[in-house]
Amino acid sequence: MLLYTHPACLSHDPGAGHPECPARLEAVLHAVRAAFPALPWREAPAASREALRRVHAPSLLADVLDGDNSGTRRLDEDTAMSAGSAEAAVRAAGAGVAAVDAVMAGEGPQAFCAVRPPGHHATREVAMGFCLFNSVAVAAAHAVHAHGLHRVAIADFDVHHGNGSQDIFAGDPRVMYLSSHQSPLYPNTGDPAEQGVGNLANATLAPGADSAAFRAVWKDQLLPRLEDFRPQLLLVSAGFDGHRLDPLADLALEAEDYRWLSAELAALAGRHAGGRLVSLLEGGYSLSALRACSVAHLQGLLDAR
Repeated sequence: MLLYTHPACLSHDPGAGHPECPARLEAVLHAVRAAFPALPWREAPAASREALRRVHAPSLLADVLDGDNSGTRRLDEDTAMSAGSAEAAVRAAGAGVAAVDAVMAGEGPQAFCAVRPPGHHATREVAMGFCLFNSVAVAAAHAVHAHGLHRVAIADFDVHHGNGSQDIFAGDPRVMYLSSHQSPLYPNTGDPAEQGVGNLANATLAPGADSAAFRAVWKDQLLPRLEDFRPQLLLVSAGFDGHRLDPLADLALEAEDYRWLSAELAALAGRHAGGRLVSLLEGGYSLSALRACSVAHLQGLLDAR
């Protein structure tokens, strides 16, 4: 497994008291390094404007990259930028692009991108929900356009629905988007009736849902859809805010649930994609849960190889 990160991802500062803080990534980096000291780390490059333009409107690129970022400014009630935010966002997206290139070149079957800000809420035109650029969407579009793939899947187990990922690919049958998420909860999208062109699969979990409910929606609903799609590359939006300790949601998951699902996803990638899987960090706002869940996620991926 290859691991991608960049120091710039710690420089994005949305303001004092904001839950999407640099300490989140620090917790993940320290835990993963301690648990897997032999895994190779790579520095994430900056994503090119060409890669970003495949999924984002020029107006969004101009706002994030060319706006006045000398101080903190708010893009919406939840989403802010500081002097280091633009580079953090292009490095986060660039990690996904580089990881796709690496697994497609056979440098390793799996990669994990320990980056921030998260991305799956950013739509084609709007930065929102703590997200500036949609890194997993950039990676998926790169896989399609640069590598000629015609079956790329995004499995999203963040507790919040990835409305941005769905928005970007709802009309593109080359990319399947699958999500389990709490409902009701921000951003109040992801109803199971939302099917796109047959490439969307959404499964909702009620507040208080536990391990058994989470595993059931993946085993009975989402994994069979993913199996039928037979992805040539599997991307993962790895959010750990469904953990019972997370302050921004109301599920009751444990780290072991993420290990289980990660192993299931890796095994499926082994059957259909030559093992090619790229995971990108999304949400998760309890530092202790982030430490445990990130290690469990990587252990599940490695166990299934």
